[in-house]
Amino acid sequence: MPTKTKLAEWVALSLIGGAVISIPAQAADTEKDADTQNYEHIQVTGSHIVRESAYAPTPVTVVTGEELLGTGVTNIGEALNQLPALGSTYSLANSGGSSIGTAGLNILDLRNLGTSRTLVLVNGKRHVSSEAGTAAVDVNTIPSAWVDKVEIITGGASAIYGADAVTGVVNFILKKNINGLEFNASIGSADDTDFSKKRASFSYGTDIDNGRGNIAFSAEYSGQNSLHAMDREQTSGSYASMKNNAVGRVDDNNPNNPDKIYTPNSGYYAIANDGRFQLGDVWKKINADGTISDVNLGSNVYNYYCTDCDSINLNQFDELQPKFERYNVNFKGNYDVTADDSVYFEAKYVRSDATNNSQPAFFFFNPKNTVSIDNAFMDPMLKQMMQDEGVTSLTINRFMTDTGLRVENDTRETQRYVLGMEGTVATDWNYDVYAVYGQTDLTRENQNNLIYDNYINALDAIKDADGNIVCRSEDARSEGCAPINIFGYGAPSQSAINYINVDLTGTSVIKQTVLGGNITNSGIYELPAGYVGFSTGVEYRKEESAIHEPDYPKETFFNSLGEDKGSFNVKEVYAELSIPLLADLPLIRQLDLDVAARYADYSSIGSATTWKTGLNWEVSDELRMRTTYSRAIRAPNISELYGAASQTYFGISDSCKLENLNQLADSATRRKNCADLGIPADFDSDYDGAYVEGLQSGNHDLAPEKSTSYTLGAVFQPNAVSGLSISVDYWNISIDDAISSIGAQDIIDKCLDSETGIDNQYCQLITRDSSSHEITLIQRHSLNLAKLEASGVDLDLGYEMDLGKGTLFTSLIATKQIRNRKYSFQDDPSQYEDYVGVVGTPEWEANIDLKYSLDNWQANWRTRVIDSVSLYTPQEIDRNANPNTLMSYATYAISDMSVGYKFDNGLGLKVGVDNVFDRDLPFGTSGTGSGSAMYDNVGRYYFATISFKM
Repeated sequence: MPTKTKLAEWVALSLIGGAVISIPAQAADTEKDADTQNYEHIQVTGSHIVRESAYAPTPVTVVTGEELLGTGVTNIGEALNQLPALGSTYSLANSGGSSIGTAGLNILDLRNLGTSRTLVLVNGKRHVSSEAGTAAVDVNTIPSAWVDKVEIITGGASAIYGADAVTGVVNFILKKNINGLEFNASIGSADDTDFSKKRASFSYGTDIDNGRGNIAFSAEYSGQNSLHAMDREQTSGSYASMKNNAVGRVDDNNPNNPDKIYTPNSGYYAIANDGRFQLGDVWKKINADGTISDVNLGSNVYNYYCTDCDSINLNQFDELQPKFERYNVNFKGNYDVTADDSVYFEAKYVRSDATNNSQPAFFFFNPKNTVSIDNAFMDPMLKQMMQDEGVTSLTINRFMTDTGLRVENDTRETQRYVLGMEGTVATDWNYDVYAVYGQTDLTRENQNNLIYDNYINALDAIKDADGNIVCRSEDARSEGCAPINIFGYGAPSQSAINYINVDLTGTSVIKQTVLGGNITNSGIYELPAGYVGFSTGVEYRKEESAIHEPDYPKETFFNSLGEDKGSFNVKEVYAELSIPLLADLPLIRQLDLDVAARYADYSSIGSATTWKTGLNWEVSDELRMRTTYSRAIRAPNISELYGAASQTYFGISDSCKLENLNQLADSATRRKNCADLGIPADFDSDYDGAYVEGLQSGNHDLAPEKSTSYTLGAVFQPNAVSGLSISVDYWNISIDDAISSIGAQDIIDKCLDSETGIDNQYCQLITRDSSSHEITLIQRHSLNLAKLEASGVDLDLGYEMDLGKGTLFTSLIATKQIRNRKYSFQDDPSQYEDYVGVVGTPEWEANIDLKYSLDNWQANWRTRVIDSVSLYTPQEIDRNANPNTLMSYATYAISDMSVGYKFDNGLGLKVGVDNVFDRDLPFGTSGTGSGSAMYDNVGRYYFATISFKM
């Protein structure tokens, strides 16, 4: 638990407005009278057994649907990412830059251990993925109007729900019977920009056949326009890490003497929209009219950066929020075919459209952008300069901004159908059999993709016999080549732009089929301490995924992607037992043992067994202790297994270069292995640090990840303080054989550091040119290499009390991260990185909620607090004591508020402000990274909501 001082700070920040969104958990179960307890038979998340208690050994955080959409958010995923237990790995703010074809996705990452290790369920059943080749579910496809609650289960739950639950489960529970009409609409806009969001939902349900059944329909829309970094003052400035040029400074790892200074008004001078090149020792720029002038290098120059100079502001290409629209249509129904048996059906269709803008094609010391001295567009003054220097060609560094930014349009369509039957047989046995089919179709259009061959042809412009400027190549001319003028920003003609660019469309299809059933008896046998509960079931699941890339014959700026295609199926059987051990003894009001096991047979990896045990100890009606221990697995997903080789590029340093060898105290092994590779002892090259072509692919021989997790916690509900509930849970997760890809530099070094010579798996991944000996290709694929460890403490406090004539509800959800460590090579425990306290994984994170209700009025105040974080791991700082003046982000707090009134006729009105105090982003971030996306980059945001229910 936090200290009183830290806790007091958080509460004070909430009350005085330091700024953040908090999503509270529901208060735990209401106080139970010790003498007259009325138990309710309910389904406990994390178990298939219906129990006589709301308690379960597995820690569960519960958030209602109303609480999730209580602020100005328009999608459930936005709200869930603000919970302390969930990372911001994939949110709208960073989805477009995370990977190809992911714009607009909101994927959950429990404990910051990777989205692939968090299992998302709807009503306890699997949901089709939204990202090809993975099991990741876009939670924006969940119908927000029907969400009753969301339950977050800590720790491995594979024995209950199957693979992918190594860090836990997020289970969306939808309302069962919908009655009446409900409408909700919200609109809002930012305070300092024209960024806006809107959401509308309609739901109608009714009972049929005198209450024997219920049918319901819902439709939703949500959308937002784009927000660019240049639109906001705090994200529009150009900064760069400049070398510390202090007089007398030496690289002595002195923490008070940083290597670099994070400096404003700084950026690249060697590349820009206008075109830059070096002639002799002088850097030149091309003016808008094609003339040439010197680049102003300003007051400080370092590694192609300068300060107060002619530099480019790369923020002009950054997008803080993408353009996004979502349409969601749902239908559900259930019908009692007999007094004990009911059929149910669910169907939905979701379409989302997201647009992500990014940097245009560019050339940075790339020989493809070389112009000859006889280029027809070249200014005569430049030709004379070249003649004076004795050069006949120039390589120009240039962002091709005037030929169009790269644009990715992702259209994602998801459909899902559930058909099932549930009921009771033989009096005490409850059953549920079901079939689920889901499909996601993605159409990804990449606009303004530069075609290298066409560009090279267009760049080589000459004058024909009639004085017309044409492409030099007659073959290219016959194919429609239009010459391009790159001498000055805005110089390229539209015909040239049309010739050098192409829009390419790729598609993906993901399919999921699930057949399953379970049978449960909560009182199969009576023991002295109570009834034994039992549940068992079977499930068949098939996952299919295919990525189809456009069959384009020419090389383009956009990397060539492999066509991933694969499938697997799994047959599973599982059982669960709840055994009452002791009851009605001193200090043991009830002691139950829970055990579960699952056997799975995968077509991809063979058989796997997972299991789980748990103890639930009710010390008294006020205090309960709980603990679990489980072994879980995660089977490799389709991309990890069958991913085709995709083109990429790696920045590397060749460890066989003489100067690199000379830097090692003991280089004998490397020198021998370099020699055995045929590399001369004096090998040197200026390609060091350049981007080398690489191929990234899957691996058919992957084994499953193996997880061990345990939890220990307590729930306290004191009789003396009615309405108070406190739960504290320690959790610990360890993952062995974690699937990861080895870094390109590690491949090189492990090849050369092998004591057994060059006949090893790493050297086989490297291709060198036979004459120059330079590395030309590095192949990389998924391996069971890494080990992950995470542990922490969750605190959930809820208190409800009468205040004046109304009711005050308070909630605190906090997570203390103790460990989040990655061993890149699990067989070498001496090498690891600690991520606790590093951006994305703060040591402390908390949500505070205050809600006051008075008659038809309700007021809400929500605050989220994020502890200060470092931008470097402790190991990085050990390797370089103080690399930069920008080392951390300060403690961050942001508050939201709203006030609403519900009329007696069912009409409701609410107005609110997110980020009440207009809390700025931490200095140095735009809030678009996988970790920094937890910070608000919109600023103060006003919204209004109207609702109607009857």
